[in-house]
Amino acid sequence: MQVEKDDILRIIDTIKKASSYDFTDYSEKSFARRIEKILIDTKLDIEGLIKQLKSSKEFLEHIVKEITVNTTELFRDPKMWHTIKYRILPRFQEQDTINIWHAGCSTGQEVYSMSILLNEMNMLDKCNIFASDLNLDALEIAKRGEYKYRFNVEYIDNFNKVIRQNPYNFEEVIDIPFTKYFDIDLTKDLLKAKPILKQKPIYRKQDLVREDNVFYTKFDIIFCRNVLIYFNYDLQNRIFENFHKNLFNKGTLILGIHESMLGPVSSKYIKKGMYYLKK
Repeated sequence: MQVEKDDILRIIDTIKKASSYDFTDYSEKSFARRIEKILIDTKLDIEGLIKQLKSSKEFLEHIVKEITVNTTELFRDPKMWHTIKYRILPRFQEQDTINIWHAGCSTGQEVYSMSILLNEMNMLDKCNIFASDLNLDALEIAKRGEYKYRFNVEYIDNFNKVIRQNPYNFEEVIDIPFTKYFDIDLTKDLLKAKPILKQKPIYRKQDLVREDNVFYTKFDIIFCRNVLIYFNYDLQNRIFENFHKNLFNKGTLILGIHESMLGPVSSKYIKKGMYYLKK
């Protein structure tokens, strides 16, 4: 079922009046796709959906979670992780402490990816790791660090490309097994992060649209990958401004490989290929 613009505006207005959530500046196309899927899953039409949103706080919270859920994976886009490993992290190796924020962390695979990489570079002990998301269900999964094995078996391939292989010397293979960081239980179809990965991150609920910085500290590195594609131009720039304010000088902002910075705010950053430095 195709959702019309007027329907989108009505749904956004209903959610805004019934809660603290504001989807006004979300990408119209992305929002429409999510609503179309919700209508199919709930077997409701627009009028039924709006009626339920008005009458049930629990239903509204469920719909907000469906709208905001984002897909993620361990070491997603290995080339980006090569950049982090060989270009970004070496700049911070001499620092006593490193503050890292994963904004829109979803179910936590990116957080665990970074923790693995930091540990292999002997940097994890001096890092403070913060992660936030609007979706409380996703945050609970992130805290548990448990994922379906068969559905996510490609994680091992990504891990090998980033941790075991050297993209500048393919003959070199570093003998670090995936099981150093995850327990695999085939009978339960389960991947489970080991304690070394779960001891550092601090998780908090955050609405990037409304809230500035829920951790009350500045950061050396901010991840916000594959989140901003769901926002319109104006909201993207507001969030880039917020990140700029919360980065240390020459701090690093890492976006998704299909995301970029446009408009006046880009003059406050230096673009370095797949990442940005605060001027």
